[in-house]
Amino acid sequence: MNADFNPATLEVLGDFDAAHEERLRARVRELIGQSFGPPPKFTVSEWADDRRELSSEASSEPGKWSTSRVEPSRGVMDACSDPEIELVTAMISAQSFKSEVILNLAGFHVDLDPCPMLILQPTLQMAEAFSKDRLSTMIRDTPVIAAKLGSHSRDSEDTILHKKYPGGHITLAGANSPASLASRPIRILLADEVDRYEASAGKEGDPVSLAVERTTTFWNRKIILVSTPTIKGASRIEASYLESDQRRYFVPCPKCAHEQHLQWKQVRWPEGKPEEARYHCEATDAETGEVCDYAWSEAERLEAVQRGRWIATRPEVKGHAGFHLNRIASPWQALGVMARDFVLAKPHPERLKTWVNTRLAETWEEKGERADGGSLLGRREDYTTTAIPSGVGTIVCGVDIQDDRFEVEWIGWGSDDESWSLDYAVRYGDPNNPSFWEQLDHALLREFPHPAGIDMRVEAACIDSGGHFTQQVYDFARPRLGRKVYAIKGIGGPGKPIWPPKGTKNAAKKITVFVLGVDQAKDLHYKRLGVKEPGPGYCHFPNREPYEKPYFDGLTAEKAILKVDRRGFTQKEWIKDRVRNEPLDCRVYGIAARLSLGIDMSRRLSALRQAAEVNRNAAPRPTAAGPSLREGAVLAPAAAAARPRRRVRSSGVQL
Repeated sequence: MNADFNPATLEVLGDFDAAHEERLRARVRELIGQSFGPPPKFTVSEWADDRRELSSEASSEPGKWSTSRVEPSRGVMDACSDPEIELVTAMISAQSFKSEVILNLAGFHVDLDPCPMLILQPTLQMAEAFSKDRLSTMIRDTPVIAAKLGSHSRDSEDTILHKKYPGGHITLAGANSPASLASRPIRILLADEVDRYEASAGKEGDPVSLAVERTTTFWNRKIILVSTPTIKGASRIEASYLESDQRRYFVPCPKCAHEQHLQWKQVRWPEGKPEEARYHCEATDAETGEVCDYAWSEAERLEAVQRGRWIATRPEVKGHAGFHLNRIASPWQALGVMARDFVLAKPHPERLKTWVNTRLAETWEEKGERADGGSLLGRREDYTTTAIPSGVGTIVCGVDIQDDRFEVEWIGWGSDDESWSLDYAVRYGDPNNPSFWEQLDHALLREFPHPAGIDMRVEAACIDSGGHFTQQVYDFARPRLGRKVYAIKGIGGPGKPIWPPKGTKNAAKKITVFVLGVDQAKDLHYKRLGVKEPGPGYCHFPNREPYEKPYFDGLTAEKAILKVDRRGFTQKEWIKDRVRNEPLDCRVYGIAARLSLGIDMSRRLSALRQAAEVNRNAAPRPTAAGPSLREGAVLAPAAAAARPRRRVRSSGVQL
């Protein structure tokens, strides 16, 4: 192809001079070079250092990109431009450089090696947000990209999710959208946060496999998978990393020069002072047995990271580069801040899980998912329904409806999700009989005397509507929605929130149903049962009937197993290994009921303490606590009316 042309053919564009002609000639030569010539001998990191600009909206340090500022990113980026490597897996801590690797690789190909690319995000909404907040700002602020993808170009055919440029395009898609995974062949797949993808894109199967399938026609394809990990045994990114050459980032000790990859077990701090955390060298002299144990200063840690290098721990694996890096190697956060966050998260299983996933970039191994009912029986405490613990700030109910009975648990919740089971009852009857529902209504109106001198009433209740009496549950809950009595349905599967952002309206039944993520609730329940000491997340149980072995067997009646489905995807599944699991169901519904309440628990408990102080200084008044529901009676409306009208409401304590 001849890069020269006759200027007369351009007269339709208007007058032009020699300078215009030369610029046009240069542009034509550039396009021809891009289309038919080999890409320049640039690595991705070299391209980024030379041409990438960071945007103020997306970076704390806008301006010229510098790979040396976050040195571990160099190895990951350059693996993406290594012709010997087809697959790159990066299991890296959150807020490190995952998104920048994706952007730099996209920019490199737009500028030097044009081809069709796909950036895959967990959802279509996240793909749109990534395009608007990250990709578009890079295009705008990086001149060589703006010249080819900028909205000011007459050749641009941009949409939010599809951007064309000479020689290729960038398509953005959601892993939850089968349609966006079934079109257009691609050469470069950039899959972001793969552990957050659904197990299947609609009914089409694993979204990663669907996306990879689109690269099969390219001999020089690249597949890049990046993510923070999630659950051990069910993590896509961990499974891919374990199949790779498993590279780790080794840094030299400032004192002895021993190279080591950074591990949390080497981080230590004085008792009660995590902000003074230091990294300690792991080296041991092979001859003398002397341990280095040198405590690195912050400056020495950062310098060691600058001098680090990636080393493959399985060098026999070819064509698949895997990278694992935690936040100890981050220049963006002091080690003391990371240690402080660990101390704050440690008492809370869910927060600790997030910390392990996002800071250490390690999978979370679920523990306590088969709790021992016998050990729970042995830790019962002495408290009654007539003297509930002072730490209780709100009371909720979980209700399970069976063909011949309802079972109900009253749960008191306090600070940091510490809980007290206040009572548990089984009431037999026919759900087709109005008296059955009258008994349930009395149960939900039950009051408990608090040490603050206040009679506390149930503030929220979740009632299972998924059995044989769905319509009856709807009829009961509909007029009581103002009391936060909710008709609920449980749904299994990963990623479903325990309490939904909003209810699902059933227009035909004139009811709003709340769909609970029961698998997530069971995860949380078993973690809390595993907490050994009173405090955040601890579950208290009273030393009286019906809290005997059958109750605790029912409370721990299910276990989680990992199963591989027919698509080859590993998922966690809860199965019953005991006949009766109603106490577990009631507790799950009670967890959801607590999450439905927007209570400032610190403020609530502070008000209760003040009320208790006033109550202690006041003259004693007669108390007349009603009999337990379990003992065959319910608290009649007349008895409730006879009590002083002082109750806890959702907005705080009303005296």
